Amino acid sequence: MTGRLALPHQMWLALALCLAVSSAVVAQDPSEGESPAVEATDGAATAVDSSTASDATDDSPDDVSNSAIDRQDALGSLAELTEATPIVIALAAAPFAIASLIALWFGIERMVVLRRGRVIPKPFVSRFLHLLREGELDAESALDLCEQNQSPVAHVFAHGIRKWGKPSVEVEQAIIDGGERQVAQLRKHLRVLNGVATVTPLMGLLGTVLGMMIAFVDIAGAPTGANRTEELAFGIVTALSTTALGLTIAIPSLILYMYLAGRIDSLVMDMDALAQDVVHLISGEGLSERKRERGNQKTIAPSVAKEAG
Repeated sequence: MTGRLALPHQMWLALALCLAVSSAVVAQDPSEGESPAVEATDGAATAVDSSTASDATDDSPDDVSNSAIDRQDALGSLAELTEATPIVIALAAAPFAIASLIALWFGIERMVVLRRGRVIPKPFVSRFLHLLREGELDAESALDLCEQNQSPVAHVFAHGIRKWGKPSVEVEQAIIDGGERQVAQLRKHLRVLNGVATVTPLMGLLGTVLGMMIAFVDIAGAPTGANRTEELAFGIVTALSTTALGLTIAIPSLILYMYLAGRIDSLVMDMDALAQDVVHLISGEGLSERKRERGNQKTIAPSVAKEAG
């Protein structure tokens, strides 16, 4: 049995040699075995970084030059817009300047014409009514006095005097007809102010629409490197400038129109009150009443004198 379990001498030597080789392999330092791979990996990474850096170094001059070109294009576009600004503003402001001059001219003219001293001259009115009440004027002398004065209220009185002694209805109608003509003369050119106040905001709105359209067209056709923000800002400023100009002219024109219209209404009311006094003094009923009053005064005067005597 011992002879069966015993191994040959050569086999024991082979087994010992295998164990020795295995121990030497296991005991060997891992870093020494892996150093060639690590060195290879580090070399590859270094090569990649070097190539990336070289690519970045090669691309950076092109990027800088492109950026400089874009900046120059933007500045050139802005310079062109700045140079064109005075011309554009002049063209856009010309209609508004004309409208403002028209409003200023007719506004001053109406303020001069609608002075109370010119429409209803107090000395003439006081003297005329006093002479009528005292009976010192007949139809012819009263008409001459009105024609000499040539004020709007004198023209109104003249229309009534031409109906001297007629019924009060006819005299009043004649004064109404003459008053309408004079009111039309007083309101003359007020429509111009109203038109300026109405049209200039619409002109500003039209300028705004056109300015925005031009701005968007310029932006759509601008080159890739152009500064579109500057072009859009310029278009918006131009558009809003027309709106501001329109409102700047329209608001004072409307205020002036309302002021002058109110003054005309006040003058018309005063002329109407004075015309009613004239109707009462020159109508047939008014003349008859004054004759009766004078007759009564003449009758009363002798009786009073007798009683006093």
